[in-house]
Amino acid sequence: MIITHDIPSLLLAAARNNAEWCDAVCRAHGLTGTFTADAWSSARRTPPLYPDAVTLTRGGTPEAALAAGIDTRSPGCTVKDSFAALDLGPEGFEVLFEAQWIHRPAGAAPVTAGPSPQWSPVAGAGELAEWEAAWGGGEEAAGLFRPSLLTAETLFLTGRVEGRIAAGAVAHRSGSVVGVSNLFAHDDAPVGAVWAGVLTAVAARWPGLPVVGYESGDDLDAALRAGFTTLGPLRIWIRTGGDASAGR
Repeated sequence: MIITHDIPSLLLAAARNNAEWCDAVCRAHGLTGTFTADAWSSARRTPPLYPDAVTLTRGGTPEAALAAGIDTRSPGCTVKDSFAALDLGPEGFEVLFEAQWIHRPAGAAPVTAGPSPQWSPVAGAGELAEWEAAWGGGEEAAGLFRPSLLTAETLFLTGRVEGRIAAGAVAHRSGSVVGVSNLFAHDDAPVGAVWAGVLTAVAARWPGLPVVGYESGDDLDAALRAGFTTLGPLRIWIRTGGDASAGR
């Protein structure tokens, strides 16, 4: 069954999917986030690279109220402004970066020319630590991704070349979409082949569901070549004076 959506509903679904993924990561670290009609937020500082709030609607919660519900006293506090609609400057934030939400209809990607990694899902804590080390560029895994994230709704994908992890991604299903994030490709894994492998694996696990996510710069260009289209802009705000933590 193929599920179709219009752009506004896909944009809302992409923001919600991303917020639910952020919430899952936080819960794996013992942090309880809160969903309202307009936003997800965590009153305690979130793990590195994950936002303290994600907006779910355009022009919902006022900026001051959103900032009041998160820990702005700790360095690195960030807000994912899912519709690039907020002005958090008066609350002590500045824009860290901007990106585009992306969408691709359901279905496997065409096979690309050249070498392609061999794909498999992560199974167990040991493989997850190996995946995180490869995702982090070879550094020892710091435990950002906990084994409790290995659920029926979340797929950590590993792409191997000659037995070594050369690529990977996370696919998280919520509602009627699958969000892909944390995609990485090392030098011996062409990014086109990586997207093809990831999309094919997602289509096999969740047939009929469209894929969403967000990217910027060269990563956005690669996603567009893989058949994605843009849905609209988002913006990551960081508390002035904090570190460069940003949400995935």
